[in-house]
Amino acid sequence: MGEFVRVETVDQIATIRLDRPKMNALNAQVQREIGEAAREVDADPGVRAVVVYGGERVFSAGADIKEMAGMSYADMSLHSRTLQDCFTAVARIGKPVIAAITGYALGGGCELALCADFRLAGESAKLGQPEIQLGIIPGAGGTQRLPRLIGPARAKDLIFSGRHVTAAEALAIGLVDRVVPDAEVHKAALEWAATFAGGPAMALRAAKQAVDRGLEADLDTGLEIERLHFSGLFATDDAKIGMTAFAEKSKPTFTGR
Repeated sequence: MGEFVRVETVDQIATIRLDRPKMNALNAQVQREIGEAAREVDADPGVRAVVVYGGERVFSAGADIKEMAGMSYADMSLHSRTLQDCFTAVARIGKPVIAAITGYALGGGCELALCADFRLAGESAKLGQPEIQLGIIPGAGGTQRLPRLIGPARAKDLIFSGRHVTAAEALAIGLVDRVVPDAEVHKAALEWAATFAGGPAMALRAAKQAVDRGLEADLDTGLEIERLHFSGLFATDDAKIGMTAFAEKSKPTFTGR
């Protein structure tokens, strides 16, 4: 458990909780703690789904500008690798991940949300990539994950302008997947995560890897990635459990093996 990022696990669902008042500014320490938390929940067989949450007030307003402003090119050329690696650790969690967004998810906060499989936002949430207003560009995946999610033209609109979008607009352009009342964000995210927690863990991991890695490759390579994962799952207990339950018209109880 870090100073500003902790993992809370209940009923096989882990919440990676950001807690750096007032705005969950993502300084270097928070970034490292996010990466450590992501690797922890990925390796824990008792965790079957993950929620990333910043609390009732704010998801994250972005990088710690005061810390960043003091960095030189040499400093940032080294630190930016660590920054990307910490966020990529979230994207590589081999389990369903839901970002539960309240308040602001800006800059690095938006980029952190982009690392999740799904994004659920409160009605008053605001998302955006305002880095251009500081004379820089997103550096934690925004120029890469955002266009893959909402398309290049819409991503350029947000990145070039630095404007914030409401939860309603974010839903309309595919930046978030669900919008709920602000007070229900964490509860709704946990309920969504619970729909995955009883599923076949190895098949879910394989499905996530096949989709994510396939999007990075040409179609033929993607199909080969899919074929290998598909075939490999026939060596798992859960595949036998699932197909036996289907034949017997019963509900499968997956073991995660």
